[in-house]
Amino acid sequence: MGVCGCGKSSVGAAIAERLGLPFIEGDVLHPESNVEKMSRGEPLNDEDRWPWLEIIGRAMADALGRGEGIVVSCSALKKVYRDRLRTATGGSLSFVYLEGTRELLSERMGSRTGHFMPTSLLDSQLATLEVPTGEPGVVTVDIDRGIWEIVDMAVSGLSPAASR
Repeated sequence: MGVCGCGKSSVGAAIAERLGLPFIEGDVLHPESNVEKMSRGEPLNDEDRWPWLEIIGRAMADALGRGEGIVVSCSALKKVYRDRLRTATGGSLSFVYLEGTRELLSERMGSRTGHFMPTSLLDSQLATLEVPTGEPGVVTVDIDRGIWEIVDMAVSGLSPAASR
């Protein structure tokens, strides 16, 4: 979890690979109206995000219901969003919070191609972000390092949760 440009997709996919779990890119679960709105440079509001979070929560709950683990990338910017996902999974959920400076995030967003989220939305995401410090089941990893070091730190932090 984290704001745009923090590496949720790349890190999430690598964590899933490392743990031998399926990966879902949360952005592909956005309703088309959300994608269109963000493509126009308009930030999403809570009403836009609730249906998307329901879809993500359902995907995670379905996997857990089958006795399977899963890794999903999702911004989960507010505590209430994370709590909604915790409720959907019966609390069987951990978050890896990918934390970085505005400058690094902006640089990463500017260098990526083919994504609907314009760099102009970074500031609105940072303004919306409620840092999850102190919340249960949260591993915080600074993104100012290589992807495999980020993955190593995340998986190490998840170790007690991964054994559930």
